[in-house]
Amino acid sequence: MYTLPQLADFSPAALDNAALELKSAVESESRQVSNDSEWKVLRDRWMARKSGILTQLNDFWLKAAPGPSKRDVGQRVNELKRIVEQEIEAALSRITSSASASRIDHERVDVTLPGTRRKLGAEHPLIRTMNEIVGVFKAMGYSIAEGPEVETDYYNFESLNFPPNHPARDTQDTLFIAGQQSKPLRERLVLRTHTSPVQIRAMEKQPPPLRVIVPGKVHRAETADATHSPIFHQVEGLAVDTNITFCDLKGTLDHAMKALFGASVKTRFYPSFFPFTEPSADVQISCFKCGGRGRIEGARCSLCKASGWIELLGCGMVDPNVFGFVNYDSKKYSGFAFGMGVERITMLKYGIDDIQHFFEGDIRFLQQFA
Repeated sequence: MYTLPQLADFSPAALDNAALELKSAVESESRQVSNDSEWKVLRDRWMARKSGILTQLNDFWLKAAPGPSKRDVGQRVNELKRIVEQEIEAALSRITSSASASRIDHERVDVTLPGTRRKLGAEHPLIRTMNEIVGVFKAMGYSIAEGPEVETDYYNFESLNFPPNHPARDTQDTLFIAGQQSKPLRERLVLRTHTSPVQIRAMEKQPPPLRVIVPGKVHRAETADATHSPIFHQVEGLAVDTNITFCDLKGTLDHAMKALFGASVKTRFYPSFFPFTEPSADVQISCFKCGGRGRIEGARCSLCKASGWIELLGCGMVDPNVFGFVNYDSKKYSGFAFGMGVERITMLKYGIDDIQHFFEGDIRFLQQFA
């Protein structure tokens, strides 16, 4: 291992020999460095402030040189310091490049292998059910329509045959936007209580024939409990064309219920009332849990409460007055509409007994649907 000699002869020839020996030593030692720890030893041996060989150059050569030789010795010492620093830096670059090349070779990606898939969360049960319902009607040729959740009184009520002071407005438990008293009634803003306003907007944009399915979120001023929520979801449908009859409505919904709950499910209709349809009906399906018998192995069916039937949605033929708001000729065209609550259907399909589970964000509940 190289040791810096103490010079007695400071002639140019003696300085040349000593400098050549030092250069050869640092080059040889730097070439032998193969990793980071060896490089640190090399750096400290040559460049440490207190005992490094470069520090010794000042003590053994420059300070020991006689006056006439100091200038020549100083120039050589500076040149040797530059050479040593370059060799040390070159050694670091070499081992860094080698390590990087080794790492790249080790981590090289085989582009023929399948990519790494990002794990995605499961669909929320409400979204899953809503997509199932929409998928059934899309397969029958319906288009999806969407609209704003903040609506005017005109679209939410008036154009749907809810005139001012109509008692049916009281059944909607409406959430009104504050500060609207100075506006005319039809321009006042509300959080939509149903997705039916989208049906009006769709008819305004498109002449018949028209078939749309309308999924979305609605709001009502209801106290939250096991079966009620101030926020819930609906899927409504509308079909308008020439010669559409109540038979078309019954056939459409019977097919949809079989697609959602099984081919053995039956449907039945009985009279009801909605301001925007006439005649109107509520729809029941035979209980898919007990097969419509009302009992399971002699015990009372809890899903249909032993009746064999489950009330599921409302429907009816579009009232001609509604067509008057969108300039449809009610003498030429007829149509039907229907609407169902997504939460109710989801609770029935998955046996959920509390609507609040959908909105609490409890991961233990949601993981059941992953």
